[in-house]
Parts: sequence; structure tokens; C-alpha cells
Amino acid sequence: MKGWFITGTDTGIGKTLIASGLIRALVQTGIRVTAMKPVAAGSVERSGVEIWEDVDALSRAASVNFPDEFCSPYRFRLPVAPHLAAKIEGIRMDMGVLQEALTVLGKESDRVVVEGVGGLMVPFNDGLTMADVALLMGLPVILVVGIRLGCINHALLTYEAIVKRQIPLCGWIANMLDPDMLVADENVDSLSELLGCPPLIRVPRLAHLDLEPPGNWVNTLAAEDRMNWIHRLIEGQE
Repeated sequence: MKGWFITGTDTGIGKTLIASGLIRALVQTGIRVTAMKPVAAGSVERSGVEIWEDVDALSRAASVNFPDEFCSPYRFRLPVAPHLAAKIEGIRMDMGVLQEALTVLGKESDRVVVEGVGGLMVPFNDGLTMADVALLMGLPVILVVGIRLGCINHALLTYEAIVKRQIPLCGWIANMLDPDMLVADENVDSLSELLGCPPLIRVPRLAHLDLEPPGNWVNTLAAEDRMNWIHRLIEGQE
């Protein structure tokens, strides 16, 4: 199984933005990619159809698609922590279901990009967290750090949790969330020193986050930066 598990320092930090962009960049190089969102919480209605926007964005970027029962085995209506959403709907989430779905996805694609829900320590059920889900997947983690006030603390706490659980870390991504943040460059430099490596890529604050199709923001990056990012990731799995 080859691919990556995308986690973040918080919810709303840009995991879907990054994951869909990574998928699209991989697809542009001819790699067959499928996406997985093990748990999705918070649906919306479009033209009378209930959808989960994260799941929709990932599947639209992917080149190999499966029914939602494999790409997102657990989907809940309320935008709350997944273990609470499951309790409200009377569902007990099972790690075995995720493992079976991932196995199916991996057989039909070259890479699987898995996006977690919330932060790494969000509960999955009463006894397990998304960190346990990442361990189950057996994929190296890419940590999305939203560059805004408080990002250093959030990044180091998440990094500590990754190291403590011996989850393989592929690298981190600097997502420039706050265009008015003071000393933003210095924050990225500090994180590079504290985390022991520079970011895999630095995602600028985009003027149009609704670029279509999902993940198309990667085409706003310099071609060299985009290709270097993908080559670094692929070389790490050869």
C-alpha cells in the first residue's frame, strides 16, 4: 500500500485543500490515485441531494473512484466530533471497516491519499483516536500546519503526538492562512528548525479558494515547485 495520510494541527486548517491539490498534482504525472475520507461529519444539501463537501472534493480530484461506502465508510450529518456524531446516529464505528475499505482502494490504484477528520487526537470512538486510524492505515503522515497566530504551539503538540505513537512522518506543509499575520516568514523558519526540516511545500493564501475542479490551485504554483513537491513524496516511497 502506497500513499499518504493527511492530518492537520486543527479542524478547518486546509486538509481538504491540500489533499485535493496533492491528488491532482499526482494525477497530472500519470499516477492512478484514489482518495479516502474514513470519517466525514457535516453534510449539506445541493439540489435536493445530501453531500459531504470534503468527500466530494477528494473524489472529483481523484482519477480512480469508488462508491462512498469505500471512499468514506462513515458519514454523519452533524458537523461535530466524529465520536459524538456517531453516538447521535446510534452507530459504533469499527476500525475493521476502515481496513477493509482501504484494502479495496489500494488494489486498484497506485497511490491512496487519506484525509483524516479534525486534528490527530480527535476521538474516533470511545477508546481510539484519529492517531490510531493513521497507525492502522500504515501510511506516512503529512502534517498540514495553518500558519496563523498559535501555529507553533499547535504544530509542536501534534508533532509530539506523532513521535510518541511512532507514526511515520513524511513531512509538513505550511498553509498560509492569515495574509495579515505578523512575521509569518519567521514563523515558518522557526517551525522548520523545531520540526527538523523545511516544509514540503508552502501554500500561499489563495485569492480564489473555489478554483474548479477541486485541487486546481496547484496549477497556480510554479511548475518547478509543483514537480519538486511530488518528486520528493514519490522518491520517499521507492
